[in-house]
Amino acid sequence: MQYKEMLSRLYSSLPKQTLSKERFEMPVVESFTQGPRTFIKNFESILKTIRRERDQALKVLTKELATAASIEEDKVVLKGKFEQAKIQKVVNYYIQKYVLCSECKKPDTKLLEQKGIKVLKCEACGATSSVKE
Repeated sequence: MQYKEMLSRLYSSLPKQTLSKERFEMPVVESFTQGPRTFIKNFESILKTIRRERDQALKVLTKELATAASIEEDKVVLKGKFEQAKIQKVVNYYIQKYVLCSECKKPDTKLLEQKGIKVLKCEACGATSSVKE
């Protein structure tokens, strides 16, 4: 088999995400404070963009902000007053730790559990890395 044939066979077997050069943009948090509570208006759209479940993301958000949270309609309601920049920093931390691949830095990952350990599996490059909860 010739080199070019083997190379084209390799490229055809790679996932489509690996070949794309699109850039991932961090979702921007839209929040507002009303009285002693802070509302995140676009939490569901952020989750849809990063392809993660609400419960796990909310758990990390409340832990990092050291507060309680609830869901009202499609909004997350945080107990306490938080600046948008602080919430954005926590969301960016979550994306870095639980969404982006540690090898190729693409967001094409899934959170899996293997033998009781949470693992981040990249669909683009195939890398796996363990994550702490």
